[in-house]
Amino acid sequence: MNLYHCMIELKSDAKALAFASALEQWMSELSARGLIGNWRLMRRKLGLAGSSHSDFLLEIEVASMSALDQAFRTVGQLPEGMTRHYDLMHAMIASAEMGLYRPFPDPERRERIALI
Repeated sequence: MNLYHCMIELKSDAKALAFASALEQWMSELSARGLIGNWRLMRRKLGLAGSSHSDFLLEIEVASMSALDQAFRTVGQLPEGMTRHYDLMHAMIASAEMGLYRPFPDPERRERIALI
């Protein structure tokens, strides 16, 4: 399992609950298509974070790099009318930084370590 990690800042005029609702609709659509696993949206609490941390944190589970690639490919090929929730959500975002994480040590490394 890989974790696609997004740190998100909203535009100053965006409403947080509207963003969360549009995001939930979009993630539900991706999940229904089998493109992603579990996901969660979190918000910084009491403003406690360093300057490199955004207000929102979105984590999306994908089974593998090929599953992530397939999700991007599928979304890129959707007809314009089928991305309504994405467009609503994306219009509220001022900035986003992404990262991809994996469990560590991963099964391959565990196997090599066990052989030593």
